[in-house]
Amino acid sequence: MFDNARRGETTRSLTGSAHRYAELHAHSAYSFLDGANEPEDLVAAAVELGLEALALTDHNGLPGIVKHAEAGRAYGLPTIHGTELTVDDGARLPILARDPLGYRRLSAAVSQHNLSAGHRAEPAHRLPELAAALRGADGASTGCSCLVLTGTINGPLRRALGDPRRPATWNHRAAEAGLGELVDLVGHDSLAVELTVDGGPTDAAITDTLSALAAAHRLPLLATGAVRCARPADSHLADVLTATRLRTDLEGARGHLPALGHWLRSPADMARLHRRAPHAVDATAEIAQDLAFDLSLVVPDLPAIEVPPGHTPATWLRELTRRGALERYGPPEEDPEAWRALAHELDVIESLGFPGYFLIVRSIVDFCQTSGILCQGRGSAANSAVCYALGITAVDAVRHRMLFERFLSPGRAGYPDIDLDIEACRREEVIQHVYARYGRERAAQVANVISYRPRSAVRDAARALGHPPGLQDAWAGRMDRWGSVRTDGAGSVSADRSARPLAEEPPEQVLDIAERLLRLPRHLGIHSGGMVLADRPVTEVCPVRWAAMEERTVLQWDKDDCASAGLVKFDLLGLGVLTALRLAFTSLAERGEQVPDPGSCEGGVLRRAQTGRAWGLHTLPEEDPAVYRLLSAADTVGVFQVESRAQMATLPRLRPQAFYDIVVEVALVRPGPIQGDAVNPYIRRRLGREEVDYLHDSLRPALAKTLGVPLFQEQLMQIAVDAAGFSPAEADALRRAMTSKRSAERMEALHLRLVEGMTARGIDAGTAETVFHKLRAFADFGFPESHAFSFAHLVYASAWLKVRRPEDFYAGLLASQPMGFWSPQTLVADARRHGVRVLPADVNASREEACVRTRGQEAGQGPCEEGDGDAGWEPLHPSPSALSPLETHPDLAVRLGLARLKGLGGRSASAIVSERLAHGPYADIADLARRVRLSRRRLETLAAAGALASLGVGRRRALWAAGVLAEEHGRPGRRRSSSETGEDDDRWYQPPLPGTSVGARAPRLPPMTDRERQAADLRLTGTSTRGFPTDFARPDLARSGVLTVAEAARRTAGERVRVAGVVTHRQRPGTAAGTVFLNLEDETGLLNVVCSAGLWKRYRRVGRRASALIVRGRVESSDGAASLIADRLEALEGIETAGSRDWC
Repeated sequence: MFDNARRGETTRSLTGSAHRYAELHAHSAYSFLDGANEPEDLVAAAVELGLEALALTDHNGLPGIVKHAEAGRAYGLPTIHGTELTVDDGARLPILARDPLGYRRLSAAVSQHNLSAGHRAEPAHRLPELAAALRGADGASTGCSCLVLTGTINGPLRRALGDPRRPATWNHRAAEAGLGELVDLVGHDSLAVELTVDGGPTDAAITDTLSALAAAHRLPLLATGAVRCARPADSHLADVLTATRLRTDLEGARGHLPALGHWLRSPADMARLHRRAPHAVDATAEIAQDLAFDLSLVVPDLPAIEVPPGHTPATWLRELTRRGALERYGPPEEDPEAWRALAHELDVIESLGFPGYFLIVRSIVDFCQTSGILCQGRGSAANSAVCYALGITAVDAVRHRMLFERFLSPGRAGYPDIDLDIEACRREEVIQHVYARYGRERAAQVANVISYRPRSAVRDAARALGHPPGLQDAWAGRMDRWGSVRTDGAGSVSADRSARPLAEEPPEQVLDIAERLLRLPRHLGIHSGGMVLADRPVTEVCPVRWAAMEERTVLQWDKDDCASAGLVKFDLLGLGVLTALRLAFTSLAERGEQVPDPGSCEGGVLRRAQTGRAWGLHTLPEEDPAVYRLLSAADTVGVFQVESRAQMATLPRLRPQAFYDIVVEVALVRPGPIQGDAVNPYIRRRLGREEVDYLHDSLRPALAKTLGVPLFQEQLMQIAVDAAGFSPAEADALRRAMTSKRSAERMEALHLRLVEGMTARGIDAGTAETVFHKLRAFADFGFPESHAFSFAHLVYASAWLKVRRPEDFYAGLLASQPMGFWSPQTLVADARRHGVRVLPADVNASREEACVRTRGQEAGQGPCEEGDGDAGWEPLHPSPSALSPLETHPDLAVRLGLARLKGLGGRSASAIVSERLAHGPYADIADLARRVRLSRRRLETLAAAGALASLGVGRRRALWAAGVLAEEHGRPGRRRSSSETGEDDDRWYQPPLPGTSVGARAPRLPPMTDRERQAADLRLTGTSTRGFPTDFARPDLARSGVLTVAEAARRTAGERVRVAGVVTHRQRPGTAAGTVFLNLEDETGLLNVVCSAGLWKRYRRVGRRASALIVRGRVESSDGAASLIADRLEALEGIETAGSRDWC
């Protein structure tokens, strides 16, 4: 089967001249558990080995292709783009694109197959359909445009032969027929026989057989390495990944591991390995010349936008901007500076050809507005007055003197970045609108690459090395969520959660493998809101498949790949606070409240153009002193972004007095500034306790407005330009390094360039290293100033609502749960401390969710005999412990919603409300049971929660009657519910006549005590409107010398005290070196408790399990922020709580 003369000739060439080689079959880590290296590592190794080109053929798609192409450009290596597809009989078929047309057809073929199922399914291509898709709509006239390889041991040709270890049994006739079928399907010019050997005893036989088949069909024979790793040192990791994919250990995977490692080899090594057919090695280099092309040739543009007749996109954008500017700025004579800025921005936008982009974003915002969905643009778009005029952003770039060129400059090559924050609970409506408007072929969501983290890396490494499941879980549980696997475990959150003793340390071999697994891709997920749009099928640019979430389709590229490839991404992000704000503004509108005349404004500055409009994000008064008073007092429970423990501790020290102070606050308490040691220096300088120091004069222009302390990404980019001589392109690369998933590694790669640039400009080496350390800290999460402006506006809006319209503020927050830092119980307690009237849920007064009610609406809602309900509209006064005054309204109250009653459900709550609105209030329990026909379980839930108080009956009497009434008013022929489960029962049932059931009228029963009612409220609703859980224990605590939170906060610094309260949070930030922070709450307020790593280890069991604690410790007070440094923890028994939000 093999020409002996030819064999001798090629053997002589092996010793006489060099060979050429291009690897045409390689898998990266984006084959997910079947490749050990990133594409960049493979390209670097290929260049070192002298390969002439490298093809990437990851499984069933093109997820690593962009990184592969980028690495090829960086190293000057031609790259070939392909994939290895799974066909319906389980065989795998490598396919390489010849040119951009072939690439588009290949991507479209994969997409069409994925989407045709109508749901997410494992790929199983049918060869005839695949071949037809690769030929395109015009059939065979233009050829296949791809090169199909016959595959390795799992390919259709080798599978047709039979058992690869028994050449004597090979079915040559079946192989001949299978190859002939492939030739018929794709054509001679588009098929090659792939030859892969593993150094085993069957190498000669397979080489001879495949050579003969290739010759018989006049097909090229191409040698490949079926590569799974870049270098021999990576082969063990590749074996571990194989074992992980097979869910076994290395011993169990032995039969699936190659005898010879599948790493990249040099041309000489390949020729030596394929000494029986070295011409197959040389042939790869020849054919690679026809396969390599630049991936940028496949990039689409944005879809065309429809504009009214007589307009172009540019003129229509100008018209929409003019209309919006009149609403926000008034006519040009009122604000000429704003109109000049708008004209300049529009000129730049038109010169770059971007009007269509802005119109697309505006169309999404329009949909949100017409659908009653609150949204706000953020990101660098906050620097644009045009975006503000269009209603895309809520930040006035002109008033805040924001630099438009940071968003868009005349020399920009790609589209700008506009992110839209949308109400989290309604974001899906917006996403589906985009699909409907542009079509699934031209719109898709962006993928999110899920990478190994310490826990998953340790677990998979331990399993591969054969350790038992118990140890795998124990070792993984000792790891932090992020960072390195090298940890002593003492600071592990999971160790605190675990009830079993600490396990021994993982062996060094496990840690070594786990360290190498870290940040390798493990599988593809879906980005929270990133979408791409294209003017032609995006399925031709990157394969698309159904996501696990219903009605969503997702690309195989992440956001960085989309940006690198030139795809325009729109981020539609969910933000829970927007729902709360929308509900609050809607509540104000329902009561007829509007923006007053500027002369009658209660605080702050209003624009005349806003007069008479509804309150909203764009119509709030500017610089209201009451807002800054609230923020300076850290009275920010429920206020967006500044309600966390760390933010509330910083606000009294920062003392914001202007909007930019809020911008700083938003950016200050984040991992980047904390790790860069920026927080305390900034505050000391702001308070005049430390001299402003710029380290070097070249840093002054970038850092002047933040007192020499770097806080924002934009500042760091300017430092790189001013101090290190970076070009704008290099500064942009620095920005992308700071925001990438592998930010720490990418920042380290820029280390030498930054330090050398600074020293060349006269900055000493020590200062240069200090500056770099501050830059590198931002690799974890440096915040862009434009983001901070957008978030600061939401901080201002929520703070304004809290201080000026507190009832609407609290109602909006309670109706939007779950969201934010604090539980509903803390929100209710905070409202009550400020004198806001909060009423419990009631069937005759509540909506489905919390709402604002007026005194007139509540008329007639008297209490029952147990004291439930509203005992009258008596005056309320704020508690002396309230941190700042709120502008409460005595004729308004917050009424809790029915849907939050555990066991009732949203559907039943809606039925109760709808029936009441349609036919009037309920007269008694029998009337409610008859009209809504609730199950026994749901009626008992209403009774136990006190939601039947307006019907004049106490909880115990209502519970007595609930079961009887539920059955009495069931539907004939069908039992309404099972008394044991509360679920519907399909057995035939004839209810008794109304009023005839025994037990419908309860005897006189003792009423519930206040403590019992509060416990029932907390258990069924998660909130209590009748005091705080510590109220009932306060007399005993006071006799024991235990202080309230308010009393402890007034004690002098350094004094040792004992404080009791409910635990609302347990936190261990990654930047806190093992320190645990607890938050205690009692009837007077909130207190931050600091537990050192040693103390937490000593009291871990109590600290982790107790719902309420007595803490002994030393008061620490600084600039109005008080905390307790704990030295002892003790469980406070007998306190009913709604639970804590731990480790968030």
